[in-house]
Amino acid sequence: MRRNMMKLVKVTSCLLLVSVTVSAATDEQCLGFDPQPNLVNYLDASLNYETADSICCHNHRYAEYRGYLAAPEVDLFGRLNPDEETIFYDSVCGIPLFIAPRGRTFEEFKKESLKHGWPSFRPEELVSENVIIHNDGRMESKCLTHLGHNLPEGGIDRYCIDLVCIAGAPLSFDDEIVKVMMDYVIITADELNATNYTSSAEKFSGKTSNERPLVITIFVIASFIIASMTFCFVKNNCDKSKNTHTDLPTIA
Repeated sequence: MRRNMMKLVKVTSCLLLVSVTVSAATDEQCLGFDPQPNLVNYLDASLNYETADSICCHNHRYAEYRGYLAAPEVDLFGRLNPDEETIFYDSVCGIPLFIAPRGRTFEEFKKESLKHGWPSFRPEELVSENVIIHNDGRMESKCLTHLGHNLPEGGIDRYCIDLVCIAGAPLSFDDEIVKVMMDYVIITADELNATNYTSSAEKFSGKTSNERPLVITIFVIASFIIASMTFCFVKNNCDKSKNTHTDLPTIA
C-alpha cells in the first residue's frame, strides 16, 4: 500500500508539471526574421536588443521584467507626446499594432500601464487586423511576433504587452518582410489612416489563460486522492493490528 501511495504521488506531480507546460509553436516565430536593429533607440530611449530578440522571436510565455517601461534608460511615458495618439509598430515587421491612448486620456493610459508594469492597451486601441489573440490569451502579431497576453480587467479585455515587441518603425511595401506578408490579411503602415481607423476588437473576447484554474483543479483532485489513500492505508494497518492482537492470559 505504501509503495502504491508513492507511485500515486509521483504520477500526480507529473500531471501538475504537464498542466503548466506551454506547448511549442509549430510556425516559426517572426517568420524567421530578426527584430529591427534601430529598436534599441526607440523614442531616443535605450532598449536591449537581446531582450527583444529573446522575448519577441524565441518565446511564447515570458516577458520583459515588470517595470521595464519606467526604467531610467527607457522612461516610455516621459518620451510620448501626451497631447496626441501614438502608433506602436511591430518590432520585427513594422506593421501597426496599437493606437493609444484612444477612448481614454493619456493619464489613464499611463496610470494603468505603470500600475501593471507593462504597456496596457484596450480593445479600441488595437489594430485588430494585425493581431492574433489565441484562446489561451496569448497575443502575437500577424508576422508571429510575440506581444504579450490578454488579461481582462473590469469585464473588458486588457492587453499586457512587452514594450520591446512594439518598439518598431513602420516599414513600407518595398521591405522584404512586408512582401512576404502580402498573403496575409493585414493593414500595412502605408495603408493605415489612424484618424479614421476603428478597431473591430471585441470588448470582452473571453480569450484568456485557463492555466491557473486547470492547475487548481488537478491539485484539488490529487489532494483528495492522496488523502483517501492515506486514510485507507491507516485504516488497513489498524485492522491488521486488531487481527494480530493476542489477549493476555487472565491472572486469577
